[in-house]
Amino acid sequence: MNKISVVFVCLGNICRSPTAHGVFERMVAAQGLGDRICVDSAGTGDWHLGHAPDSRSVEVAQRRGIDLSALRSRLVSAKDFDDGAYVLAMDGQNLSNLEILRPTDFAGHLGLFLDYSANFEEREVPDPYYSGAQGFDLVIDLIEDASAGLLKHLKKHHRL
Repeated sequence: MNKISVVFVCLGNICRSPTAHGVFERMVAAQGLGDRICVDSAGTGDWHLGHAPDSRSVEVAQRRGIDLSALRSRLVSAKDFDDGAYVLAMDGQNLSNLEILRPTDFAGHLGLFLDYSANFEEREVPDPYYSGAQGFDLVIDLIEDASAGLLKHLKKHHRL
């Protein structure tokens, strides 16, 4: 049985996508689906390669019981576009960048992460890097909601 790959993508892979990685990975584990779903995150920009998540993201996640300390920033690669993968961008600019990188034979899903949100009208997860603490709180709220919707989608469409 092949694992379903889910890759969250933002610009630097230090705020939004590692937060989504941690939140979704915890939800997957809580449902006992860690053997069926592989969770990862990456960035389209190379400014922070190898860096840990932003301390503000780490703090907000810790307050909700999520540990991001093992995550390190990396670039999106061809491997992220394996067949059946869900490659989910945090915003339209990163989605545009991913569309350029997408192999012509990619048979998975490439789209916006917040398409799975049920309780927010936002279509994009805003970049909190230059905002205050409130920006990071909003980001994790959006991510938790979309993660629940994504997990529901995967369970239904992949019979998990």
